[in-house]
Amino acid sequence: MRVSLSALAGAAALAGALSFVLLAVAIGTDFWYIIDTERLERGGLGAQDSVGGANRSELEPLSSHSGLWRTCRVQSQCAPLMNPFGQENVTISDSSRQLLTLVTLAGISIYVAYSAAAFREALCLLEEKALLDRVDIRFGWSLALGCISFIAELLTGAAFLAAARVLSLRRRQDQAI
Repeated sequence: MRVSLSALAGAAALAGALSFVLLAVAIGTDFWYIIDTERLERGGLGAQDSVGGANRSELEPLSSHSGLWRTCRVQSQCAPLMNPFGQENVTISDSSRQLLTLVTLAGISIYVAYSAAAFREALCLLEEKALLDRVDIRFGWSLALGCISFIAELLTGAAFLAAARVLSLRRRQDQAI
């Protein structure tokens, strides 16, 4: 089967452009990770009577979706996770940078430990099976776009390799003549 060099170049350009667009959309959207607690909220979190304190109408919805840059809750504003494009051009000394790194690692460790403890407590309160049946945790369409972008990037690379092979074969044929 003969494939023309222009067809390979067109396929590489199309796959590369598709990969770039999909990756840009994936990076810019906030649906990489989705937590849906609608079934849990409808069933109530073990709503108590007037003597016990809380009732269902006072509970804040826990559903959220997260991207690379921010997390969005259902009934509140999106909160940035970090701002990599901030305007502040602060110069930090090496010792301060190392201290900041240690503090950041300590903060992440504390957050992970707290999250695990909070989840264990929720499991105890609601019974493990009941919680997992009521909370839907899944990856979103932004992650799917990122994966499709990766596949398109692989196709771009394969098309460029095939084009290089075609050029190499043409040079051999021209030298043989």
